[in-house]
Amino acid sequence: MKVLVVESPAKAKTINKYLGKDYEVVASFGHIRDLPPKDGSVEPENDFAMKWQLDARGSKQVSEIVKAVKGADKLILATDPDREGEAISWHVLEALKEKKALKGIPVERVTFNAITKDSIQAALRQPREIDQALVDAYLARRALDYLVGFNLSPVLWRKLPGARSAGRVQSVALRLVCDREQEIETFKTQEYWSLVATLATEAKANFEARLIGADGQKIQRLTISSGAEAEAFKRDLELATFKVANIESKPAKRNPSPPFTTSTLQQEASRKLGFAPAQTMRIAQRLYEGIDIGGETIGLITYMRTDGVDMAPEAISSARKVIGQEYGEKYVPASPRKYTVKAKNAQEAHEAIRPTDISKLPKQVARHLDTEHAKLYELIWTRTIASQMESADLERTTADILATVGPRKLELRATGQVIRFDGFLTLYQEGKDDETEEEDRRLPPMRKGEMLERKEIAANQHFTEPPPRFSEASLVKRMEELGIGRPSTYASVLAVLRDREYVRIEKRRLVPEDKGRIVTAFLESFFRRYVEYDFTADLEEKLDLISNHEIDWKKVLADFWKEFSAAISGTKELRITEVLDALNDLLGAHIFPPKEDGSNPRLCPKCNSGQLSLKLGKFGSFVGCSNYPECSYTRTLSASEADADNPDGNKPGAKVLGEDPETGLEVSLRDGRYGPFIQLGEEEKPKRASVPRGMSPSSIDLEKALALLSLPREVAKHPETGQPILVNIGRFGPYVQHAKTYASIGKDEDVLEIGANRAIDLIVQKETTGKGASDPGRELGTEPETGATLIVKSGRYGPYVTDGKTNATLSKSMSVDTITLEEAIPLIVARRAIAASKKPSRKASAPKAATAKKAAPKKTAAGKKTTTAKSKTAAKKATPKKASSKKAE
Repeated sequence: MKVLVVESPAKAKTINKYLGKDYEVVASFGHIRDLPPKDGSVEPENDFAMKWQLDARGSKQVSEIVKAVKGADKLILATDPDREGEAISWHVLEALKEKKALKGIPVERVTFNAITKDSIQAALRQPREIDQALVDAYLARRALDYLVGFNLSPVLWRKLPGARSAGRVQSVALRLVCDREQEIETFKTQEYWSLVATLATEAKANFEARLIGADGQKIQRLTISSGAEAEAFKRDLELATFKVANIESKPAKRNPSPPFTTSTLQQEASRKLGFAPAQTMRIAQRLYEGIDIGGETIGLITYMRTDGVDMAPEAISSARKVIGQEYGEKYVPASPRKYTVKAKNAQEAHEAIRPTDISKLPKQVARHLDTEHAKLYELIWTRTIASQMESADLERTTADILATVGPRKLELRATGQVIRFDGFLTLYQEGKDDETEEEDRRLPPMRKGEMLERKEIAANQHFTEPPPRFSEASLVKRMEELGIGRPSTYASVLAVLRDREYVRIEKRRLVPEDKGRIVTAFLESFFRRYVEYDFTADLEEKLDLISNHEIDWKKVLADFWKEFSAAISGTKELRITEVLDALNDLLGAHIFPPKEDGSNPRLCPKCNSGQLSLKLGKFGSFVGCSNYPECSYTRTLSASEADADNPDGNKPGAKVLGEDPETGLEVSLRDGRYGPFIQLGEEEKPKRASVPRGMSPSSIDLEKALALLSLPREVAKHPETGQPILVNIGRFGPYVQHAKTYASIGKDEDVLEIGANRAIDLIVQKETTGKGASDPGRELGTEPETGATLIVKSGRYGPYVTDGKTNATLSKSMSVDTITLEEAIPLIVARRAIAASKKPSRKASAPKAATAKKAAPKKTAAGKKTTTAKSKTAAKKATPKKASSKKAE
């Protein structure tokens, strides 16, 4: 019997079917051990010794592997084909050595890029040893992340109330978002004009030409900067005669993009499907590990954490065959296409992401998949096929037009493009993040020297625009270009930034929160080197050198730690006033935007003598006057000009939104102990309304605030009783109510937008079933050992995963949308173990009578008996406690 270890139970189940009875396939459930989350887990003074710890789930899985290898002929470590996979195999082997479980059993390491029978059998024929260089690169990365996180985060906690964490890659990604926001805020808009002439050929075909020159001088995009200049050109063009000076047509080709890497898959899934990177990776993981098709579990795509763009020869051959069958031989290029990676630090360790069997068309597998999985499979299949198709043949035409008015000569240009052969464009065209290409326009036939008729002259005003905010896709692209992070880290980095409330997503764009901007400004002021893009990319290069046997991993750590520890020590004597001065300087444009009248934006509007400055308070940051306590002016960080000029200011953590038109009272957004809320007026007991979870405080304007204050509101009448159904926000979130029946509103539903039909559905279901219809949950899959179906839900006390009997709370780093079956199983297993440990034994279920002597009652002066405090305590101790039966949610 041979024992083969993989990460996930889903993968183990699939592979077991392929290998048969001679193999036992066991899952490690990812990493079995990690550094304990406490000081001292990495010891720089002890040659960077690392203390590893098995958690409850890891211990259980190691025990399962130990049991499996007893009497086995061979142990085969078959975890994923990347650094993390190599590290998991190393951890398993080290844990088994500590248990002395191998006893001469040979150990082999194999990797496969796809979970298919052929790939697995081919891998088993090519075993190797664990690649220690890859393990060393993992150890260096893990130690670096630990040393940064566990040394830098405490500095933030001490110096910046409200800051939650810093990380080696996370903080650099946050800086990218914050730097872009600063570019947008400091951007100076410029006015410019363009002149466009609508002309007609002798055959009466219309087209447009743009002014590009005058009197021998080129006219660039920003050359015409005023309406007066534009009108002067327009007058001349309206009097001019037009003639074709030259016309030129050139052939051109457009080549397809390479097949997907992790980064490009995340980008395209975001653009075309609207998937967040974490969501994309969750879906891709399932497609990789296997989908049940006709009673057989089949891995549909190759390994999805890769920066390689090449494909196996057999895959290229299969793609060319499909292209010929589905689209015709003219779409098959003469020779197969080969691609190379342009991204910095690309490892190209294995293939691009592609279907394992390219002959399985999307329409053939779609009926076996849910909507999300079908969409992502189709995207991967389409990109793979397109990457091996013939190029598109184009013809680009340029017509130069001469406009003559008296002695003056003006030059115009018209361009057009014609697709002569669509090639790969018949199937696929890559999406764009921030720009859209104009539609391909075809110029009408014309000849050199032909006179043209003037139809219309338009002078159009434009204004330059700042660079757009990053989308998740464009941020991943930028990180990849800079060499920051690795393919496997992009999704988790973005998730952490959202979970820490450092950024929010508005209209699919990343917007930094004030908290995130302050953290970035602090790090730029006192740890600048460690959030520089080049420094982070250089570290990634060194990690690659470690994995290539070119540099010692402990030397990299030693060089890093020497300077980093000195930087940490340098902040011990750092005063809060120094921190605030640095933040005021870096965030000045954001906190104190220039005023239109040119006056000092930092002058206190209340006392007219003090200087406004950033302050750090119990509930976060705010702006206050330097003359405090004589002057009590305060406001939020990102205040409007009206708020900044309001002499009354706001309370710390409060922002005035306007006045209630009915009462005339001030409406403000505030930070409270239990989160943000809306307040009406300043009475002793003012009306308040909680801001529901999922609604960004920064998105709340006066209209939304008044809508929240209007709650509870009637949304419908009950179909049977005719009584009102109300919507409101309570202690546990939004809900609908009819008489004494309450039903929760789902976390993805807007309490201000919920309609009559949905409200009635919620109430009727609660009345008929006794259960709310708020969140049916998302099915994750089947737990291999118990056969139980695991579902993730949003509960009253937060998100949790359940098997129907046991509920386990999700950690803060997990979300309902991104958690996978492999992440959920350890939570359930650990929760069951806790529940089992709390169950009373048979002896405990029948406790012996208390042996404590009953204290003799004393007689009071009135002759009545009373019990002393001491006897009460003894009696209380003698009473057995009941076992708690509360479930975690």
